[in-house]
Amino acid sequence: MSATPPLISVLLPFYNAAATLDETLHSIRRQTFTDFELVAVDDGSSDASAEIVRAHARDDARIRLLQPGRQGVVGAMNSALAAARAAIAARMDADDLMAPQRLELQYRLLCAQPQLAAVGSQVRLFPEEEIQGGFHEYIRWQNACVSTHDIADEIYVELPIANPSLMFRRDIVLALGGYRDGPFPEDYDMLLRLHQAGHTMAKVPEILLHWRESGGRLTRTDPRYSRAAFARLRTEFLARDPRLHSGRPLAICGAGRRTRQRAQLLLAYGFQPVAWIDIDPRKIGNAVHGVPVHPPQWLARDDKPFVLSYVTNHGARDIIAAQLREMGYERGRDYLMVG
Repeated sequence: MSATPPLISVLLPFYNAAATLDETLHSIRRQTFTDFELVAVDDGSSDASAEIVRAHARDDARIRLLQPGRQGVVGAMNSALAAARAAIAARMDADDLMAPQRLELQYRLLCAQPQLAAVGSQVRLFPEEEIQGGFHEYIRWQNACVSTHDIADEIYVELPIANPSLMFRRDIVLALGGYRDGPFPEDYDMLLRLHQAGHTMAKVPEILLHWRESGGRLTRTDPRYSRAAFARLRTEFLARDPRLHSGRPLAICGAGRRTRQRAQLLLAYGFQPVAWIDIDPRKIGNAVHGVPVHPPQWLARDDKPFVLSYVTNHGARDIIAAQLREMGYERGRDYLMVG
């Protein structure tokens, strides 16, 4: 191992990933940016994963294998973070593939914009036959979140940066305590904590990660990545957002049952809207917990409330955003979309 620290540490926790790990490692080793180390942490695998890493390490001195035993994904990630020697860290999962220029282009963006704490990239899902219909829409939305403003203003919708595409300044993440373990998605939690701490993030507007979809993926099987866990976590951070404590009245778009259920998580923190907004004529004129339901035109007023839109129907977000802009509302300042 060189006495001079590398410029980038690639952090790769893995568990029983023998089926995909060889291909992943080849994609990392083929990077156009070569001044990196790979910190591969075996989270107690019982298959041939560790031997696959050893075989690559025999040919490539940049690869280090750590075997601390079974810790879980967060513990393994924090072990990799602690062992890293570079000031810049790049996340990677053991079943995904890096485009050859991923490290180079992301590092270039971080160097060009020192105010950024982290960067991601656009992603491509594969294989096509494993992709469910709704996930295509999520990736379309995520790939459209590119600028610092996009990511900051859309962060309460969903995870705006694919975790294995993330590159970040290691000292900033360590100052936040690393990754947190709990009944929530640790990757979304990290981005929300970076945002809450005032850090900015952006993306290279190119597909630099090929994100593998499979029914056995941890995000499909572990309750920490369920819709309910995401909703609880985003609400915890949304409830602390300064924009909701500015004294402006609050209006909520979406008076349907499912929308109200999601919004109720926020109202449990003590918030009370002055209006519910809906387009359904059967709901307009009714009241939800004593608060009237109004049509969207009600928002065209001089004393603008702060608007949270909980509507998630396909295409509805874009329509609502366009209507709000026509009425003089500015995203981030006057309204936010919530997943």
